[in-house]
Amino acid sequence: MRSREQVLDELRQKISQAEHPRELVVDVMLALQEHYGYLSDQAVEQTASLLGMTLLEVEELATFYDFIYRQPVGRFVIRVCDSVVCWLEGGEPLAKHLQAKLGIPMGGTSSDGLFTLLPVCCIGYCDMAPAMLVNNRVYGNLTPERLDQILEELRGAHGAGKSQEQ
Repeated sequence: MRSREQVLDELRQKISQAEHPRELVVDVMLALQEHYGYLSDQAVEQTASLLGMTLLEVEELATFYDFIYRQPVGRFVIRVCDSVVCWLEGGEPLAKHLQAKLGIPMGGTSSDGLFTLLPVCCIGYCDMAPAMLVNNRVYGNLTPERLDQILEELRGAHGAGKSQEQ
């Protein structure tokens, strides 16, 4: 794992090469989020400092984007599509199944810190409804059995020390 200073040095280098550094705000926030696990208050301050922005400007952008997490999240962020198409294809019972299996409500994180469950308006995979994202990986044509299998695979990947793209 890279140190905080290594991450900041890499960001400074990238910013120094940009014609308009402020355009990198999302990239900087995502890089710091990857390092800290979420965009902490310290990371908001670092982003503002690196880009010559105010804390308010960074905070406004951080809270606008769904994939920027201002609070700690689990190792695996499960984004359940709650669009009309997914709901018509059985998304609501599947969301309830996930909540029951993980023992958390929508918006919650499991006690072991592995899973965070979030609703998302549409992930653009209506042809695979019902669908969800786990970090950046799409899962579609979901059934309760497939959900159970996915959760076990994720738990196994975590136990084996494998990484899942974020």
